[in-house]
Parts: sequence; structure tokens; C-alpha cells
Amino acid sequence: MTQTIEDLFDASIERYKAGEGPDTLIPVFKDICERARKSSPAWTCLAWLYLLDNKPTQAYNAAQKAVKLNPQDPQAQVNLAIAMLETSKKGVRDHIELAQQIMMVAKELEDEVKQNLEEGLSRKPDWKSLQRVQQWLFEA
Repeated sequence: MTQTIEDLFDASIERYKAGEGPDTLIPVFKDICERARKSSPAWTCLAWLYLLDNKPTQAYNAAQKAVKLNPQDPQAQVNLAIAMLETSKKGVRDHIELAQQIMMVAKELEDEVKQNLEEGLSRKPDWKSLQRVQQWLFEA
């Protein structure tokens, strides 16, 4: 029985939630992104995994694709902002403001982003860029 891209994506998300690390999940999400090039959620996940794995340039490239495919995804915007901070790129504020605007209208997305940031800090406690973004988004 062959696994669909959606099944593979869902199974990989579950593996991540179970505590599996970026070292084993990055190749899986790279494959998903290759097979489903227009899947913003897959690119968003790949960017997040690269960020967790201290690969900000790859994270930036993946996050750019995710934002291009779905500019209304606040997590994609947040990932791009974090990657920009970590690669010293300009324009971070635009992505923070857009994420804030989207979350104002979609409260469930705000909760999801909050949970993701907290989860990121649980995996990488001294993540300065994430802490800055979290502060800008939720303590402003």
C-alpha cells in the first residue's frame, strides 16, 4: 500500500509531536516538499525544522517558499521572521506586523502560533531569535 503525501505529512507531524528531532525529520519533509511543491504547510514545517537544527539559511529559503505560497499563514511569517533575524536580513518588522494582523482576525491561529513558539523553546531553550519574536508578538 502506497502512502499519500497527506498521510506521510500527517504521520511526520505525529512523529514530531512524539518528540522526534529535526535530524530524522528534515529528510522526510524535504521529500514531501519535493513531491508537493505547492504545499505551504510542508514548507512551513521544513523551515521550522531547519530553525531547530541551527540551519538558518535553509530555513530562510523554505520559509520564503511557504510565505509565497500562503502569505496568510502567520506561522510561515513567524518562521521567516526568525530566519531573517538569524541571518541578519532586513525587513523582519513587516512579517511580524503581518502575522499580528492575521492573528487578530483568526484567534485559533494565534493560539497555534503561541503553542508552537512555546514548544520551540522547550526543544531549544536559549533560542534568542524566537524569544524576540515571541516578545514582539505577544508582549507588545
